[in-house]
Amino acid sequence: MRLVEELGERKIIDIILGSLEAMPNVSVPFGDDVSAVDIGGGRLAVIKTDMLVGKTDVPQGMTFWQAARKAVVMNISDLAAKGTQPQALLAAIGLPRGLTEKDIEQIGRGLNAGARQYGAYVLGGDTNEASDLIISCAAFGTCEKRSFMRRSGAKPGDLVATTGFFGKTSAGLKILLEGLSASPEVREQLVEAVLMPQARLKEGLALAETGAVSASIDASDGLAWSLHEISRASHVGFLIDILPVADASVKFAEAHSLNPSELALYGGEEYELVVTVKPKLWNRAEAAVKKVGGSLTKIGIVTAEPSVLLKTEEGTIAVEARGWEHFKTA
Repeated sequence: MRLVEELGERKIIDIILGSLEAMPNVSVPFGDDVSAVDIGGGRLAVIKTDMLVGKTDVPQGMTFWQAARKAVVMNISDLAAKGTQPQALLAAIGLPRGLTEKDIEQIGRGLNAGARQYGAYVLGGDTNEASDLIISCAAFGTCEKRSFMRRSGAKPGDLVATTGFFGKTSAGLKILLEGLSASPEVREQLVEAVLMPQARLKEGLALAETGAVSASIDASDGLAWSLHEISRASHVGFLIDILPVADASVKFAEAHSLNPSELALYGGEEYELVVTVKPKLWNRAEAAVKKVGGSLTKIGIVTAEPSVLLKTEEGTIAVEARGWEHFKTA
């Protein structure tokens, strides 16, 4: 009988889901970023829950305010990937002994700051004693059924794009956890990516309105893993010809003889959106994201062959299906 550290998070999820009775006529099947219920009138009630745990999700240097805000952002990002405006959140909080009144106040203020940044409110929740800090949020929103963006709609010939560049969080964690150095300017960018993540809600809502997106996912488990998730859900593959690596990550990698592609592909907690776009509607999608102050970067194309490949100067290589996974190391 295998232990949880041998199973890994994704196998554990498979086991639990295999034990559940599926809701009849469910609008969003198991395996997408969120769950949803058809509430009639062409609308969906969209629900998401995600948990922040001190040991694995709160690196040294992150304040209680930042940790609580991050717990909200984690949930908002998944709703953003589905084109859903969050309306309300609940927060279940496990608190270890020894925290001060000020610590608790900072947690409350961080929850509020995260929710209000994205137009939502925290309505309440639950508290309990725990051996580690736990902040488990559940986010709720509604959207038009026709504009909901799934993981499973990508088609060969669609364009692959992201709302930003990758590798900053991976590099920032190496600074915070491993003590690696960086110039003040680069350090600020990389550490900021860890401590103050941003959900791409405006971009997700804008893209949903265009009808141009065939598949969408939140990339918090890493770019490589996100591509493989869409690949599995849509039964397609990808040929990536431009790897969206952040400039600060490249500089950091060069300074420490690291591979910037590894930082960009296999890190986690980078809350960009990875989307596939119908080719004839690319200009519409790009313009919509630009209008709300964001950017959409074309990185490749969807293929019929179910493999994820990356073009490099040395030739085409396979992108491994790995990224951040609880209970296991990447």
